[in-house]
Amino acid sequence: MNTEKDEQLFKKRLLELARTAYNKNINTYTDFLTLNEISIFYSTKPELPDVKYELFGGFDGAERRILCFCGDSSVKAFSDYIACLKITPLNKKYSDDFSHRDFLGSIMNLGTTRGKIGDILVKDKEGYIYCESKLSYYLAENLEKIKHTNVRCEVIAGDAPALTPEFKEIKGSVASPRLDAVIALAFQSSRSSILSLISGGKVFVDGRLVESNSYQLKENETVSVRGYGKFIYNGLENQTKKGRYYVSLSKYI
Repeated sequence: MNTEKDEQLFKKRLLELARTAYNKNINTYTDFLTLNEISIFYSTKPELPDVKYELFGGFDGAERRILCFCGDSSVKAFSDYIACLKITPLNKKYSDDFSHRDFLGSIMNLGTTRGKIGDILVKDKEGYIYCESKLSYYLAENLEKIKHTNVRCEVIAGDAPALTPEFKEIKGSVASPRLDAVIALAFQSSRSSILSLISGGKVFVDGRLVESNSYQLKENETVSVRGYGKFIYNGLENQTKKGRYYVSLSKYI
C-alpha cells in the first residue's frame, strides 16, 4: 500500500467481498495479496462479517496468497482457482540466466497485472509461476520469450519436484529469541541495523506485520524481511552456561 488512501480502499474491498460471501453464501476471492496486504487483512478481520476464510498461494509456504471468503462450505475454496506454469528454455544449453525479475517483466508485458500473479520460483534456468487459473492458458499460449531466449510454457497439475524450497540451516547463539536478535543471526547483520527494518514496517511474521523488536519468536514461525529474504525459526536447541540461547533457523535460498 503506497498511501493511506490505498489502504482504505483495500479495506473497503475486503469488507465488500466478506459481505457478499456472507449474504449470498458464495465464495469470493481477492487477487494475490502481498505480505503487507495480508497483515492489513488480519488487522481488519474483527470489523468483517463472521465468515470463514482461507489464504493460499498454490503451495505450502507461498508468500503471495489469495484470500477466499468461504461463504459456500460445499465448495472447496481452491480446488481449481490457482494454476502453475512451467517455463522451460527451448535450448537450455544456450539459454540466458533468468532471475525472478526477468520472468515477471515478460509476463507483465503481456498486459496482465501484478495482482494476478503469485510467487515466481526459479531453478536451473526454469521458472514456475503461480497465477489465477483463468489466466494460465492465455499466458501459456503467448509467453514465448524471456530476455533473448525462446521458451516453452505449459500449465502443470500440482506441485513439481523442483518447487520444493531449498534451505540453508543456520545455528548460533543469541541473547534471547527476540525478533531483532534472531534476524541479525539469520542475515549476519548487527542488531542496530535490524531495528530500522522492524520500525520501518519491513518485517513480517507468518504474514503479519510486526513492529516490535522485542517480539518473542515461536517455534516454526516464518519471518520475512523485505529486501533480505525469509527464514523459518525452528526454535531453541539449548541454553549455554552463560545464559545465551542456542537457536536453529532454516533460511530460504
